[in-house]
Amino acid sequence: MASTIPPHFKFKLWSNPQPNTHLDVIALRPRINRRSPTASFYSTPQHHLLHRIFNPKSKSIHTVLTRVSSDGGGIVDAASQQSASEGRDTLNSNSPSLGDGYVSLFVRMLGLDNDPLDREHAIVALWKYSLGGKQYIDAIMQFRGCLNLTVNLLKSDSSSTCEAAAGLLREISSVNLYRESVAESGAIEEITGLLSRSCLTSEVKEQSICTLWNLSVDEKLRMKIANADLLPLVIKSLEDEDIKVKEAAGGVLANLALSKSLHSIMVEAGVIPKLAKLFKIDVEESKVIKKEARNALLELAKDEYNRILIIEEGLVIVPMIGAAAYKALTPSLYSWPSLPDGSEIKRNSEAPSKYGASELLLGLNVDEKNAQINEIKMNAVVGRTQQQFLARIGAIEVEDERKFQSESTRRRFTLLPWMDGVARLVLILGLEDELAISRAAESIADASINEHMQISFKEAGAVKHLVRLLHHNNDSVRLAATCALERLSVSNSVCQVIEAEGVVCPLLNALKHPGTSEILMEKTLDILARILDPGKEMKSKFYDGPVNGSKKGLNAMGSPDATVPLHGNMDEIAVSRSTTGKDVADPAVIARLVEILKTPSLNLQRKASSILEFLTITEPCVDIILSVDIESGLEAVFGQKILDDTESDMDDQRPELHALKVEEAGLAVSAASRLLTKLLDFEQFRQTINPARFTKFLRKTLRSHIPLHNKDWVAACLVKLSSLSGPNQDLDGPVNLEVTLYETVPRLVEQIKTSFSPEAQEAAVIELNRIISEGVVDSTRAVAAEGGIFPLVKVIEEGRGRAVEAALAILYNISMDSENHAAILAAGAVPALRRIVLSQGPQWMQALHLLRTLPT
Repeated sequence: MASTIPPHFKFKLWSNPQPNTHLDVIALRPRINRRSPTASFYSTPQHHLLHRIFNPKSKSIHTVLTRVSSDGGGIVDAASQQSASEGRDTLNSNSPSLGDGYVSLFVRMLGLDNDPLDREHAIVALWKYSLGGKQYIDAIMQFRGCLNLTVNLLKSDSSSTCEAAAGLLREISSVNLYRESVAESGAIEEITGLLSRSCLTSEVKEQSICTLWNLSVDEKLRMKIANADLLPLVIKSLEDEDIKVKEAAGGVLANLALSKSLHSIMVEAGVIPKLAKLFKIDVEESKVIKKEARNALLELAKDEYNRILIIEEGLVIVPMIGAAAYKALTPSLYSWPSLPDGSEIKRNSEAPSKYGASELLLGLNVDEKNAQINEIKMNAVVGRTQQQFLARIGAIEVEDERKFQSESTRRRFTLLPWMDGVARLVLILGLEDELAISRAAESIADASINEHMQISFKEAGAVKHLVRLLHHNNDSVRLAATCALERLSVSNSVCQVIEAEGVVCPLLNALKHPGTSEILMEKTLDILARILDPGKEMKSKFYDGPVNGSKKGLNAMGSPDATVPLHGNMDEIAVSRSTTGKDVADPAVIARLVEILKTPSLNLQRKASSILEFLTITEPCVDIILSVDIESGLEAVFGQKILDDTESDMDDQRPELHALKVEEAGLAVSAASRLLTKLLDFEQFRQTINPARFTKFLRKTLRSHIPLHNKDWVAACLVKLSSLSGPNQDLDGPVNLEVTLYETVPRLVEQIKTSFSPEAQEAAVIELNRIISEGVVDSTRAVAAEGGIFPLVKVIEEGRGRAVEAALAILYNISMDSENHAAILAAGAVPALRRIVLSQGPQWMQALHLLRTLPT
């Protein structure tokens, strides 16, 4: 629900208020810092009477009315409206009517033909009068031209006039009935011009932005406020020195965020970093701005992309589960100190102290040399301590629960700084509430967007809880835990810890279960594919081994816990790796993986192929793989319909969707080709398959539109298959010809286009020239079809000796087909060739021959 501006005035009621009234009340004495207008305006007897009426010290002006934020709108509940109505009736019976007769006089004094100083006094008096409440605002709004005259005063050079005019508009716009009229009078446009001024007092800014705050309650007016001129000014006001200006700007943005259509506009304007900065300020006076910033950020976080931006600013979105859920927390009263991830700190002495101090003060047995921990571990300890303390004293979500007693906690969230947010989510994982656990696991998955957050959750002890939850009897809890582990396993170091915690067995059980949902199957295969990565050994040489003479590997240099000496669970990793292969080498698991190869899901096919490839490397499982008909699974991957699509088929589909499917198909086919290549090393597999059938599949794949980098393993597998089956080894052989045309030539052209290394570019041009000069059929056509003419002309212009010579030779062969002349001319070959001829360089004769073939 959109919020309106909170009152900033304190007062004492002159009569007994109604009990349990939740409406705000405002005194008629505003905070105005300006020069006193009494010297000239109140000199006449008539004006002296008006001065007595509107003087803040006058007894009648001290009468206060209950201020209703909206006249019957949906902001307050029925009970509050009834209480407000009773209080209003009580106060209105004593409200002054002496000043009502002078409202028309002051409205007339706002006219453009009056003296500017008189107009200033009139608007100030009307502003004070409007502070009495809705009855007084109604009296002012009886005069139709009042709004337009008030808006016109926003152009004044006087700060007092602008403040009073904006203040009156603020009061009028607080009533639902008049908001649209305020907007139609041009108030938004004039406030935009007012806020654009270089010199503006805080009071004017406050009243102007508070008017926008009230107007932004109306969804129809939000688009007018979020325009390209005004929105940056509101966002800039978040950096103002005056806290009231910041609060008003935050309120406007919180209301704008309620409209999902404005999210992209706000994010592009840079609102998230500014709001996150204000939210993280820990000052007693900033409660309102923190609340508004939180509300705005939570609304923006409903979009996945915006949620990532918010997390990058150091904030974590935490579900609100209710204070009662934390009562189930049972912390251990006595235990040896340990880090949140379970690593224990070594004792320097096992013997008890003489007087028992070591039993009471556990820290006496800690050796400082063994207890050196880095910053991220310290943050995990501090965060855990703070959240456990709040839970023990029952202080978590107490304040928020009072505000949202009527709301369900099912989909409510709050924001916390990353240290507290990580610790809070891990704390919730240890509770008994199944809904709270699943929501916390989902939030962990959402927050694990980078290495820093993944390491933070690992250090906070999330991995042990999540692996334990894989055995939970609730399906939603298991799914949420699996999703969280999948996101955490993206980090190589966290993946090792997940494996050491024994995650493989429960994942394999989920994989073998026939009732496992597709989404759970996908996440399970994701984790297993990272743990059972065939290239893990090679990657470990780069991640864990020395790089460029450094004593640290890539993982050590990039990981925040690189220098941590406390590895309580790292000894388990070696044992876990040795048993992982045996766990996976289960006939039921392998049969399930082969079944997945036959499913239409390209993503699942890719991951299943990768795991099966791991088995062919680490364990002698080929007999089991052959017994479950691996050949039919591979045929299902290579026989996909999308690989047969032609150009006309692509035109009939949505281009973006088709490109995504082709890319996924390329990844699946590449993984299956790697698996087939490894299986060809085993004699028993070669004796069971049909080489001609797989050769046909691989040729079709080479001619398909899958990405070029996915064809590497397809070409390698095709060459290996043909060599084992004994075909012709010459370059003109059918298999080698297709590999050359559909993999080698496109790869070399791509290297010429994209390589930043002159040496690599030169090598690609020379190799391409060798293929063409050996007379490979259709090789020049393949170069032209892959867009090789333009980069070859660029090599002529910028390249060196051998590269220029090879490029000229290739272009000469391409120019033999007259269909390519237009492309050669469009690439700018003629001016470059003329420069070479005129320079009489080593290649001038080649350039001259090429010029003669072109229609110049």
